[in-house]
Amino acid sequence: MNANGLINMVVRQFLGRFMNKGIDAGIDYAAKRGKRGEELSHEERLRARNAKQTAKRAQQAGRLIRRIGRF
Repeated sequence: MNANGLINMVVRQFLGRFMNKGIDAGIDYAAKRGKRGEELSHEERLRARNAKQTAKRAQQAGRLIRRIGRF
């Protein structure tokens, strides 16, 4: 493997990690509807937790579909 391929591989790995962190942060923000954790009522916290779990399942389903699509 040449240096260019090695650099591209490392950059892709870091870029993927940063993208995932950004996506996760956006999902958390949407689940909390823009409020801070201490501003949420008990019911809103439950809704945010459920929304987070649903988003996690959707991400897992997306990964599974992409994996199946490779074959």
